[in-house]
Amino acid sequence: MTDAGWRTLLDQAWEAAAGGTAVPAEITVTGPPSDELPSTLPVADAALACTGVALLAAAALHGRPRSVTLSAAQVAAAVRSEAYLLVDGKPLGPGFAPLSRFWRAADGWVRTHGNYPWHRRALLTALDIAPDSAPDPADADADADERSADSVAALAVRSVAAAMAELPALEAEQRIVTAGGVAAALRTPEQWLAHPHGHLVAQQPLIADTWFDTTGGATTPRAGDTTGGATTPRAGATSPRAGRGGTPGPLPSSGWLPASGIRVLDLTRVIAGPVATRYLAALGADVLRLDPPDRPELPLHRYDGLLGKRSALLDAASPDGVARLHELLDTADVLVHGYRPGALSRFGLGGAALADRHPGLVVVALSAWGRHGPWGDRRGFDSIVQVASGIAARESPDGASRESGAEFRPGARPGALPCQLLDHGTGYLCAAAALDGLRRRAETGGTWLRELSLARTAHWLLGQPPTERVPVDHPPVVDAGWLTELPSEPGPVTTVTPPGALDGTALRWPERPVRYGAAPPTWAP
Repeated sequence: MTDAGWRTLLDQAWEAAAGGTAVPAEITVTGPPSDELPSTLPVADAALACTGVALLAAAALHGRPRSVTLSAAQVAAAVRSEAYLLVDGKPLGPGFAPLSRFWRAADGWVRTHGNYPWHRRALLTALDIAPDSAPDPADADADADERSADSVAALAVRSVAAAMAELPALEAEQRIVTAGGVAAALRTPEQWLAHPHGHLVAQQPLIADTWFDTTGGATTPRAGDTTGGATTPRAGATSPRAGRGGTPGPLPSSGWLPASGIRVLDLTRVIAGPVATRYLAALGADVLRLDPPDRPELPLHRYDGLLGKRSALLDAASPDGVARLHELLDTADVLVHGYRPGALSRFGLGGAALADRHPGLVVVALSAWGRHGPWGDRRGFDSIVQVASGIAARESPDGASRESGAEFRPGARPGALPCQLLDHGTGYLCAAAALDGLRRRAETGGTWLRELSLARTAHWLLGQPPTERVPVDHPPVVDAGWLTELPSEPGPVTTVTPPGALDGTALRWPERPVRYGAAPPTWAP
């Protein structure tokens, strides 16, 4: 970590989040640089910059001077929060399932993601592997079956490895994606930029903006907008909440936390989106997360992703569910969603439709690959974007793709970032986009759509000067002072505290029990 490095990245991120507005405060970074994020890319600097821009956007909300402080060590722990999570004193298992890993293909490498059962099934279907040949260790009963969960997992890995070894990497990628699975063939940064989608991603801004003039006229796109169209306010679509209805107005303020009184509807999963919305909760927002009842969240993310929030189940595919969803949006200030581009249109939640039906809403749309281009509707996760974008090649422990223009050396191994920075970094950028969207709404009115993608964050990271990776000879550690406990039914949840302090007071998670799907789909009174 270098002072010049993170400040340069902070300036770039602030420009993306807040345009030409002045930085509201000077950030003070305390503590020595962390050695927990060794990388050939400026991971520690980027983590500080992304967290810092979210904290600055919060400080700018109400126009009064505030001091802003970050600890480098705390930020390093925060971007690895899932690694430190304990429930009743015990970890919830590894972050990746056995079939979420690298595979040697006939001519290269492929990475797959099989954490969710439906993606695991799609992977096996794509490779013509019968379920009996690759049983799920989650279904293994150690008491009734001589095979342990580990041996079951090993059988599945052998089956997939044998099938993958027979296929060219690009063919394996295409087969799995076509079947509804999640995979990417390893590419170098140069190969990704030459790819049609990689080339398109490189042309997009880090945060893309569309402003819908719902104060009574047609949409007026800003410079850098990525969507057009027009909208007029829906008759009767007004709200008693300040700033809603599309007209300028003061933000609610009911406490020292800058997002107090703000309602955030959270339609995100896994890491990036939940990082954004839990940080908004730490900054005072009332965050309600909705999950579909037929697609339960994984145990790890049921806790790490719910800090400070209320959680409800809602079937938005049903008439009653979609009606309830729109009722919630009628009095929401912010919607953060992580659906693939276009997936929400069937619920009437596309950009222009939202502006028409819920004028004044700030919409933050997060995706893996961005809304446009040949991969716009493709599924993706942090680990997969690292592989496609060239980060995994750049991070090779064998130094296989460090020289500009170099192809990945045959026989070399791909690598990975020391944390899921694309998720965590983009999550904090999403929080900044939401907060600055509220500032813009208060000043100009209208409806703001702000779009971010893991792929664009990857491009931003790869565009920075390389760093020297210093090996760490110990497991990741975290200062006990950065850990806290929250209540849950199985026992206390041990987790990393939210990074940062405002006016000398450290942020804290709201003292709310972590209970997945236990709240009604209503706003808190």
